[in-house]
Amino acid sequence: MSEATPLLALRGVSKRFGAVRALSGVDFEVDAGEVVALVGDNGAGKSTLVKVIAGTGPADAGTILFEGEKVSLTTPHAATDMGIATVYQDLALCDNLDVVANLFVGRERARGVGRNLGVLDEVGMEHEALGLLERLSVSIPSVRTEVASLSGGQRQSIAVARATMGDPKVVILDEPTAALGVAQTKQVLDLVRTLREEGHGVIMISHNLVDVFAVADRIVVLRLGKRVESFRVADTTAEEVVAAITGARHEDVRSAFASEAS
Repeated sequence: MSEATPLLALRGVSKRFGAVRALSGVDFEVDAGEVVALVGDNGAGKSTLVKVIAGTGPADAGTILFEGEKVSLTTPHAATDMGIATVYQDLALCDNLDVVANLFVGRERARGVGRNLGVLDEVGMEHEALGLLERLSVSIPSVRTEVASLSGGQRQSIAVARATMGDPKVVILDEPTAALGVAQTKQVLDLVRTLREEGHGVIMISHNLVDVFAVADRIVVLRLGKRVESFRVADTTAEEVVAAITGARHEDVRSAFASEAS
């Protein structure tokens, strides 16, 4: 794969729901070791685009390229096998289970031979869980703590850690800091930076531009199902991004920001 080839690229992707065109000829790409924020107002098409990438809502038209090769993402299993992991906003954690059990749910490790085959390898899973969380700099009281007792940031971190267990190349995070406090948000944003440092391509859907500017390398703006702008964070401002999201003139947005600040 050449340096110019994105890890994941969507070209001309369209999706309809009856008479409603949710996506119209959308281009999107993410490189390895890059955080791309996907932003837009409600109904802009963000969730639909994520479903296309995650294989839960295949596109009606367009091309998807993974490491430069054309692929078909028609099922969640196909996306997972390709190396795409998605952490949805509901996290899908089991509150009554501890951290180890949540990390390994559906992929439990067994030990023993003969009649003992199939006995859960609790020690091995705990050791692997500790190593994973240490690598990702995730801080929790204990891997034997029930998930229900963890903070929102810790729960989000466990969901992200679980998604990385298959060593995916692309990680999609759906509103990872929604409803979190300041300290919890910092914990999650630090985890996003760690994912980038490990070489993952990260797609972060967010309404919070402060968080977006804190961790993203690029910002892709959707409006009414179309990609309207792509900004490099180092070269843009919040005013420009808001103008692209709303369709308002940059000057009007800048005046509104100035009025709020005064």
